Amino acid sequence: MAKEKGRKLIAQNKKARHDYHIIDTYEAGLVLTGTEVKSLRQGRASLVEGFIQVDGHEAWLHNVHVPEYSQGTWTNHSARRKRKLLLHRAEIDKLEAKAQESGHTIVPLSLYFKDGRAKIEIALAKGKKEYDKRQTLREKQDRREAERVMSAVRRKARA
Repeated sequence: MAKEKGRKLIAQNKKARHDYHIIDTYEAGLVLTGTEVKSLRQGRASLVEGFIQVDGHEAWLHNVHVPEYSQGTWTNHSARRKRKLLLHRAEIDKLEAKAQESGHTIVPLSLYFKDGRAKIEIALAKGKKEYDKRQTLREKQDRREAERVMSAVRRKARA
């Protein structure tokens, strides 16, 4: 059987990028059961309410929804169980120290398969204030408007 190559995206947490300033990102492995992997291979997962907590020098992923596998039996997993993250000890210690600071949290950004193995991109983040969110949206709209004008000018130049 040929080994999978490349990166296959399963789920993204767009809300995290809107609600937080991303300070640093890490790639972590996941400890999963067989039915969770099969469910992920079908492309079904939600990271929206997920967060990472460091407990006893281990990183745990909480509140991520991986639906039950449709062909699973009584051995099926529970949809919102906590899952262990596989990180180096130095990374866990660094994340734990930074997360203790006020306003900092650790959030999942994306869930994907990399060379056949389930990985999660996590970020050390600081919460945005309401005015920061509005400013980000305004900048995004301005950028979109500038792109529209530039493409219109290019179209007229070609014609």
